[in-house]
Amino acid sequence: MRFSKILHVIPRSKVHNTFSLTRQNMSGFQAKVKAHDALDEASATGHFVRTAAGFREIISPSHAVFQPAANRYHLYVSYACPWANRCLAMLYLKGLEDVIGVTVVHPTWQKTKPANPDDKHCGWAFFDSANDQPLTTSTGHGSFAPSGCSPDPNAVHAKFIRDLYEASKDVLGKYSVPVLWDKETNQIVNNESSEIVRMFNSLDVFGGFVKGPFAHHDFYPVALRPAIDEVNQWVYESINDGVYKCGFARSQLAYDQAITDLYAGLDRVEAILAKQRYLVADGAEGRSVFTEADIRLFMTLVRFDEVYVVYFKCNVRPVASYPHIRQYMRDIYQTHRVAEIVNMEHIKTHYYTAHPLLNAYGIIPRGPNVVGDLVQAHDRASFA
Repeated sequence: MRFSKILHVIPRSKVHNTFSLTRQNMSGFQAKVKAHDALDEASATGHFVRTAAGFREIISPSHAVFQPAANRYHLYVSYACPWANRCLAMLYLKGLEDVIGVTVVHPTWQKTKPANPDDKHCGWAFFDSANDQPLTTSTGHGSFAPSGCSPDPNAVHAKFIRDLYEASKDVLGKYSVPVLWDKETNQIVNNESSEIVRMFNSLDVFGGFVKGPFAHHDFYPVALRPAIDEVNQWVYESINDGVYKCGFARSQLAYDQAITDLYAGLDRVEAILAKQRYLVADGAEGRSVFTEADIRLFMTLVRFDEVYVVYFKCNVRPVASYPHIRQYMRDIYQTHRVAEIVNMEHIKTHYYTAHPLLNAYGIIPRGPNVVGDLVQAHDRASFA
């Protein structure tokens, strides 16, 4: 049985308890797990099967270790990663950038154990945009020096995101972003983007530090949680994860199923947005509400025409051809500070240079300038 399949059978709800206990009992021993990435997560039938996140602690006033505090926690992200960017968007929307530090890694994956020829793993690397020489792909092609990256500022002084996981006694072997780090205990608190988003949103966690126009806006209001959860579920399965199911499929059957589900999901989104401004409506108010569901969907949509149409074979139709989705994307992009975290240089550099198996020479397509369209006027204010 493949390593990824073994992990997949553990329910997401039980990952935290299972592996927290494992780490506590390890007494400093680093588990001998095989380092892997998303390209390795395939079933016997060629379907992409994502590994659940393994660090699932929730910061709260009642937590035995991780209580809310200013300047204690640090967020590691890639601008390229849609999962990490949903966290960064919430951090900016809630005005927490002076309370929680942020470090951006280089978008091109590098060998994470360069001194060990037997370890082939490639992953996120730290990079000093102001001083470091450009990086190549892991196979030596291209030259990439994007702005906005910085070295690890914390006590571990990591060279790779993998180093943070190993310092935290990881037992899964998948070294992903986002990473929410505790500077006091020098360990990962959480690497599940949906939970990090909700921690940043919660006034019970960082409510004493929020600022700006969305400081007290609840992106996950109690009354709408069942509706938000329902939307999140089908959007995740068909669209957020659906593009990866297309791009990382290893059989025609797996691809055909994923592409069908993907465009059924996009058609469903278009039908909703033809009637209301946002994905979730408040029946009591008679209006739709800007929620975490919109942030989660937007991060996939904004990458779609620049990357997924070409790289993941999601070419039935671009999202720009959906009139209501296109206007909706402009609306979200022009919302307070969202544009700051849409870095198309990082997005395209990552996808087209990180996986030599899919793009051997790291050639980055030029078009179609999605950001140029996102700054245009939109009509969404006329929708309830």
